[in-house]
Amino acid sequence: MSGQSAAGAAEEDERSLVNTRWQRTLDVLSVIGPPLTVATALLVYFGWARTDAQAKAMGLDVSLFGYTVQDFILRSIQSLFQPLAWLAVIGLLWLMLDRAVSRLLDASRHRTLLHRTALVVLVLGFAFAAVMWVVVVTQPGRTLLYVPFLIAAGLIVGAWGLSVRRRAAAPAVRTLRVTPRALERSLVFVLVTLLLFWGTSDYAQALGRGAAVDYQERSGLLPTAVVYSKERLGVTAPNVREESAGTDAAPLYRYSGLRLLVVSGGRIFLLNDRWTLAQGRVVVLRDDGSVRVEYGNAGAD
Repeated sequence: MSGQSAAGAAEEDERSLVNTRWQRTLDVLSVIGPPLTVATALLVYFGWARTDAQAKAMGLDVSLFGYTVQDFILRSIQSLFQPLAWLAVIGLLWLMLDRAVSRLLDASRHRTLLHRTALVVLVLGFAFAAVMWVVVVTQPGRTLLYVPFLIAAGLIVGAWGLSVRRRAAAPAVRTLRVTPRALERSLVFVLVTLLLFWGTSDYAQALGRGAAVDYQERSGLLPTAVVYSKERLGVTAPNVREESAGTDAAPLYRYSGLRLLVVSGGRIFLLNDRWTLAQGRVVVLRDDGSVRVEYGNAGAD
């Protein structure tokens, strides 16, 4: 009987260990999952908003390009690489600071000082977010870049100060119910996520309009494109030349003075030489073999 009891106890301990490991895994996933999902959604939304603003500035619609979710992510990474790197660095520094504060609290050292400091951080964070919100409300017609991010940062700092203040409180005070705090964290998370999407939209649209202006100033650096077609295409864009390169029996038309913008969604998007936002045209051809396009270096005529 004693052997069976020992075996049962060992089996129970093993089950408890497995359950503990699963619980830790679920805890890690619950912490990493939402931020990772939000980050992916932000990349897709940033790529779409940037492309949409650029397309509208060029007189197009973003749906014409036929971009996929992967295309939007790839188009956003280049612009967001440096901000995301800085965000990761700030996040690591914040985690190190929070761990140091937790060690001081666990050792019951400087608990009173941390309690008071957390109050200052709490007030400053929420006050800063409130001031930035007032700035937005009082100027509804203006696009204030980075202000939504500043509001989100103020909320995060204030919420962290509140968390530290609670952890620094007496044990009797810390035995409050978990449900209201979980709801509070969820609401802060949702609010910060909305602010991130708001700020991302403004920043992406600004970059998209800037990209359209950049095409106007640097269209000469785009690859050259010469289009050959058996039928007349009727291209009327400025600086585009139509020439007959065939015979009466086998007509062939050659169009030069074009620059490659992008090939996407089964279409070829071309700009005319010396393209401008005011007078330029975007030539859209089907990439189905009905035309032949020769591409060259940007410096080629």
